[in-house]
Amino acid sequence: MRQTEISRKTKETDIKLSLCLEGGDISIDTGIGFFDHMLNSFATHAGFGIELKVKGDLYVDEHHTVEDTGIVLGKAFSQILKDKSSIDRFGSFYVPMDEALAFASVDISGRPFLVFDAEFPQEMCGQYNCAMTVEFMRALAYNAGITLHIKSLYGDNSHHITEAIYKAVAHALRLAVKENTSNKPLSTKGVL
Repeated sequence: MRQTEISRKTKETDIKLSLCLEGGDISIDTGIGFFDHMLNSFATHAGFGIELKVKGDLYVDEHHTVEDTGIVLGKAFSQILKDKSSIDRFGSFYVPMDEALAFASVDISGRPFLVFDAEFPQEMCGQYNCAMTVEFMRALAYNAGITLHIKSLYGDNSHHITEAIYKAVAHALRLAVKENTSNKPLSTKGVL
């Protein structure tokens, strides 16, 4: 089973995460209802088991909670996929959500990079500032060591745009972490 558990405690957040790429229970509590909804969608659509408990300084705002969750989730992916052998490495996916359409493409390469192209017509979804979406995805990509491209092609509703993005990333990662039988990294260099 490709799984790990990580804890991270700072003056701003206290996070406990269990991640299993083969599936399992999904239990998410970050203290931000809309973020919980996005992470639940992410886990469900990726087929990952995620048990996550976050205590953050929400009296300040949601930034530290969202970014630090991305850091911990990224580190979990990095631990599980450390040698990057026997995975398909690449994944790309489009997700429609009513009037919105999002695209995500991932390369599990060891080269962290994020391209994020999305605009949100409404600033807030519940207690979640939509500007936190790029912060989460940046923290995830850089700590997982993946190249991640995200584009919102269009949409009028920030809830739909954000949810389409999280689901597109989930499906792209699901494809990229899929095991293959090569037992070698998918690289002309022979190593990633």
